[in-house]
Amino acid sequence: MSVATEALAPADEAGIVEAVREAAASRTPLAIEGHGSKRGMLRPVQAGRTLSTAGLTGITLHKPAELVLSARAGTPVAEIEAALARHNQMLAAEPPDFSVLSGHDRPATLGGMVAASLSGPRRIAASGALRDQVLGLRAVTGRAEVIRSGGRVHKNVTGLDLCKLLAGSHGTLGVLTEITLKLAPRPEAGLTLAVGVADLAAGVAALSTGLGSPFGVTGAALLPRGMAELGLSGPTALLRLEDMAQFLPHRAGRLRQDLAGFGAVTLVEGEASQALWRAVRDARPLQAAPEDAVWRLSVKPSAGPAVARRLEEAFGARMLLDWGGGLVWAAGPATDAAHAAVMAAAQAAGGTFLLFRAPDSLRSAVPVLPEEPPALAGIAARVKAAMDPEGLLNPGRLRG
Repeated sequence: MSVATEALAPADEAGIVEAVREAAASRTPLAIEGHGSKRGMLRPVQAGRTLSTAGLTGITLHKPAELVLSARAGTPVAEIEAALARHNQMLAAEPPDFSVLSGHDRPATLGGMVAASLSGPRRIAASGALRDQVLGLRAVTGRAEVIRSGGRVHKNVTGLDLCKLLAGSHGTLGVLTEITLKLAPRPEAGLTLAVGVADLAAGVAALSTGLGSPFGVTGAALLPRGMAELGLSGPTALLRLEDMAQFLPHRAGRLRQDLAGFGAVTLVEGEASQALWRAVRDARPLQAAPEDAVWRLSVKPSAGPAVARRLEEAFGARMLLDWGGGLVWAAGPATDAAHAAVMAAAQAAGGTFLLFRAPDSLRSAVPVLPEEPPALAGIAARVKAAMDPEGLLNPGRLRG
């Protein structure tokens, strides 16, 4: 976890600016967070103070007819989702809630969600990644300067797209203070086709069949061990359909015919289907033990089964595959050897990895992300120097 002797939680953006200005004057590194729900991701931050955005709360704009919402960075994601539900709307990227996986009950905030750029199962659908849903933002750089990028409308051109630069930067380039997102209508109904498959390769083939169909699959995951609470045993491919209730039976029937060759198809409907995808979204089928390390690997969907097989052979990894097989969650012993196996598997598949959760001793000792190519590393260094020249913001979070 971050090592900090003092916690600051300003009530407004001006307070954030002043806190960064004081840190710059005293050359005191800052650990940037909301409620600290993602404190265990990536490398531990060594900082003299924690600067929290938890005091910056509230929805500042919601135009339901235009599918646009703005909120301060410390606003809990659950509060935003509740407000949207009243208008039958949702966050298009289906952001996950990792409180169970991370072993805490601290609420995720909008700023932390965007800073980590976390997307759920709907990442495979037309809505795309979370970073693609950010229309505009305000942030405070390590120079104690307020920057604005984008706007509050779907079509805007404002020069350099700082929204995509800051989304996924994990607080190392700026402290997010307000974010504007584009929204999506909430589907009227949904159901899941659960296909019992022979192995992971057949499972990914079933997911590919669904994703290549004209029936609008919005979730495609693979449970290597099934899900006992739903009566799903053995490798199970899951495909979600969402639409107006009157159209779902026909679409489900047609897709069921296409999937019949892969194994028995079970229909999961209503709240059971929604609960299933909340579990996949939050990586709960991974069943990671408290002492386990947890990794996320991003590879070509066709490479997912081979990566999973390699990790199971290396250290008996428990796994969950999402995004049609392209996102591989793995849980196993928090050892150097297991981490080395993950890095090797990602490299062999031409993909990437992220150490999502592990003891501080491991997170401090190993690369938590792949090394960047020299040209890209040079660009990243110049961006960092421009936005945080003293290295005050989340030092060491991404790289040693």
